[in-house]
Formats: sequence, C-alpha cells, structure tokens
Amino acid sequence: MQKISIDIKKTAGFIAEGAVQKLEDKVLSSQQQLHGKTGAGSDFLGWLNLPSSITAEELATIKETARRLSEKSEIVVVVGIGGSYLGARAVIDALSNSFDFLQSKRKAPVVLYAGQNIGEDYTFELLDLLKHKDFSVVVISKSGTTTEPAIAFRLLKELLEKKYGTADVKERIVAITDESKGALRTLADREGYQTYVIPDDVGGRYSVLTPVGLLPIAIAGLDIDQLVQGAIDMEEATAPDVAFNENPAAVYAAVRNLLYQQGKTTEILVNYNPKLHFLAEWWKQLYGESEGKENKGIFPAAVDFTTDLHSMGQWIQEGERTIFETVISVETANQKLEVPDDKDDLDKLNYIAGKRIDEVNKMAELGTLVAHVDGGVPNIRISVPKLNEYYIGQLIYFFEKACGISGYVLGVNPFDQPGVEAYKKNMFALLGKPGFEKETQEIRKRL
Repeated sequence: MQKISIDIKKTAGFIAEGAVQKLEDKVLSSQQQLHGKTGAGSDFLGWLNLPSSITAEELATIKETARRLSEKSEIVVVVGIGGSYLGARAVIDALSNSFDFLQSKRKAPVVLYAGQNIGEDYTFELLDLLKHKDFSVVVISKSGTTTEPAIAFRLLKELLEKKYGTADVKERIVAITDESKGALRTLADREGYQTYVIPDDVGGRYSVLTPVGLLPIAIAGLDIDQLVQGAIDMEEATAPDVAFNENPAAVYAAVRNLLYQQGKTTEILVNYNPKLHFLAEWWKQLYGESEGKENKGIFPAAVDFTTDLHSMGQWIQEGERTIFETVISVETANQKLEVPDDKDDLDKLNYIAGKRIDEVNKMAELGTLVAHVDGGVPNIRISVPKLNEYYIGQLIYFFEKACGISGYVLGVNPFDQPGVEAYKKNMFALLGKPGFEKETQEIRKRL
C-alpha cells in the first residue's frame, strides 16, 4: 500500500540551504524523548504505540456496540467537546456522503453532536428533532463535569427517560469515561450503562484511536479496522529507526519549526476537498493546545480552498508575511464527474469540456501554490493517495507524531493545557458556582 508523503521543495528560499539537515539532531533527540519517555508530559504518551496495541477483540467489541445502537436508532448523538468529539467528526465528515443526513435509504444512523457548545438555540432545535426520532447517546467525558457536555447530557438523558422509560434508557446510553472515578463513571455504574475507558495516559486531542473516536466512527458505518491499520503503518513509517529524510513526521516537525524561527508565526492548513473541513478543526486543536504556551507556538489556522480563495485569498497573497501553508493534497477523487460541452458556450467553459472536475481542482491547487510562493508564502505539501479509512488513519497518526516531536523541538510540554482552565474559573465565578464566592466578587469589579 502507498503512504502519505511530504514535499518541502516550496520552502526553499525561505529557510537557509541545509538548515533542515542541521536541525536533524535536535529533531531526532526530540523523537527519542518521546520514545524514551524522558520529556515533559511523558505520562501522556499512551497514544504513541496505541495503533499497534489495539487488539482484534477490542475492535470487535466496539463494532458490536455500534451494531446494537444502530439497530435501535435513527440518530446517535455524540456528546463531547474538544478532543472528545473533534477526532470522530473529522473522520466521519471526511469519509461520509456530504449529504448523508438527507439520505432516505441508510445502512447506519445519522451521527449528530451535542455538548460541543453552549448554544441554547442549537440545543433546543436538536432536542425538538429528537422528540420525533429513535435515538441513542454516546457521552464522552473523563470527569463528567465539563460544563458544555454535562449540560447537554443532562437534557438528553431527561428526554430519553421521558421517551423510553428508565429500563430502556440504559440500553440507549454508552458512556466513555474514566476507569474508576468521576461523576460520569459513578452515574454509569449506578444506572448500568455500557462503558468504555478513556486511557489515563492519552489526552483528549490524541484520543481518536481510542473508543472516544472509534465508537462514533463505527456507528457511522465506517471501517475502523482499516483506520487502525493505516495508523499502524504510519507508526512504523515514523519509528525511531527510520532515517530522518524518510520519516515524514520528523521532516514536517523540522520544517515548520525552521519557518517559525524565520518569523512565520502562523501556519494555515489548506485543503481542496470540503470533506476535510473538520479534519482541519481537529488539527487546529491538536497543534494549538499542544504548542501554544509559555508565550510561544505557531498559530494554527485553516482554510477550505477554492472556497476561501474568494475571501481569504487576498490576505494570504498580499497580507502580512508571517504565514506559511501546509496543503493536504488528495491525489485521486473517489467519484468521477466531467465538465459537459455546451453548444452556446456562453460561459466560455468549452475549453475545459471533457475534463474531470478534479482535474480543474488540481490545476487551481497548483496555480495557487505557485502564486502564494511567489507572494512570499512558503508551502509544505502533504500528499494523500485518496480519501478512505486507511489513509485517514495514516494522516491522523502522522500529525500526532509530528506534533509531539515539534513540541519538544519548540521547548514546551506538548501534552498539557494549563491555559484552558483560565476561562473556566471566570465562568464558574460569574455563574455563582459554590466555592467561587471570592472570585465572583473580584471578577464583577472588573466588568
């Protein structure tokens, strides 16, 4: 099988010749920190060899749970926020029919999401829909007390109990949570929900290949065996014994850090396939939460081309020169559609009649790459043979591995997120949470 590959030729001229090789020792040292578990955050490295450690029995159990929920449900609601939902949504959106929710003949339930925001209108509309549908819930939270998913789950659980009665509810809820502690674990044990464990040594943004991601992905009817196999093959392709120049994760980590050192402080992840929008959202969390600390870190942004060429294209072409682009290029489309000939040719498109839509898209991609490089924007190209479970599995592990290496090269702990707590403390104080009385008084004086 082919593997995803990286092309850094369009960064030449933006970093000194031979600079990548000069950084090789530091990158390999950072990789060794990961595998030797000697760096900061080493107690959160369970993802590192996760693909190759997943057993066939574990996958079979997940698939059986997915089958059981699918038989009961027109809709399965995945409740979670951040890494508890972004990875699953990234894979599901990338590999499902773009109009999946409108299909009348289905082999799998529609997967919807809750608890990823505190939008009252969104939540009301979701609950209103579910009143008239058979549905189940997969709730994902290590603690069970994270505000956004906890609110959503409280409402969904109440609706389930009204709709189906207490006895049937436990067959319609699966909890993915801590092995032994926390509010959700306590509730699940008391009510008899089926549960899966979020490993203690895997942080949320690295958890796609745990039940956190695998169960929703399986519910959507996708092949988790192939997803895991792709990740296993990329685990091998980025192993410590692989030569630096042949290790795509090591090369990516090196180049993006060198560009950062040259003042390129924003990385824009570019795709030319709208199905990859949420993969970019997952990537933004992965790199933003891993590297953005100690007043350091590349700012992760994302665009969907060619759509955003008609909005952000001007800024990228001629705005502040503090950016570089990483382009995910899908080599082969899964479907075939050609531009038709038109006898009147009023739109002057007959010159591309007979060409595949994907060929037009590829020429837009290449033309944009040249234009942006000419405009002072370095480009890294990640080539993906096609969109399927196997290659998405590769891509997930590639980005995870590169992120761990890159964080150590940058000199931060890529596995904690201390800054995430700041907004929560202020929110709790403003809501009058017990125990935050002093903070409530202090923050209200500042408003």
